[in-house]
Amino acid sequence: MLCLMSKEVVDVDAELVERAKIRDEVAFLTLIQTVQNDLYRTAFAFLQNEHDALEAVQEVTVRVYQQLPKLRQPAYAKTWMIRIMINYCHDQFKRKRQILPLFNAVERGQTSAAEFPFFELIQTLPIDRQRLLYYRYYIQASIEEIAAIETLPIGTVKSRIHKSLELLRKKSNNQGGDRDVFERQLDFTSSARTGQD
Repeated sequence: MLCLMSKEVVDVDAELVERAKIRDEVAFLTLIQTVQNDLYRTAFAFLQNEHDALEAVQEVTVRVYQQLPKLRQPAYAKTWMIRIMINYCHDQFKRKRQILPLFNAVERGQTSAAEFPFFELIQTLPIDRQRLLYYRYYIQASIEEIAAIETLPIGTVKSRIHKSLELLRKKSNNQGGDRDVFERQLDFTSSARTGQD
């Protein structure tokens, strides 16, 4: 059974990925088991429904199997798989013409989004910027991992994250927000993912 709120950050062994790429079934199953909680958590954050999230994990598992031989950087396999999940969820929302809730109050363990207006501000950003913040502050991906998955230069990723955060700070201040509150909420995003206080 998948654990929705597991805070364990699991690295993926590049050797395992290489074996899975050449269709080693045991390696592929081990790889999927290693990242299934992260895939489920990402799907649930987007789809907000256990049934849909489980279905998404199944569909993405098939897509990963089909696309894995094309993966160029095995060290970034987990982030790559999460990107496939985000794209799958995005496609589901486009079909239903809904807005992607990248940062969901339920996923954060909060009962009200009003408790954390920062997350509402994030949703005012373009989806590509939301995705960068999600990678960086929720799944704790490194700048290098994000750059590899998004096929962007490292400097561009840093710049876009920095500009997005500055824009969020300005919006927070314009809404009467306190810069310290903004920084605490950003810290909350990271610590909620890693289980730190």
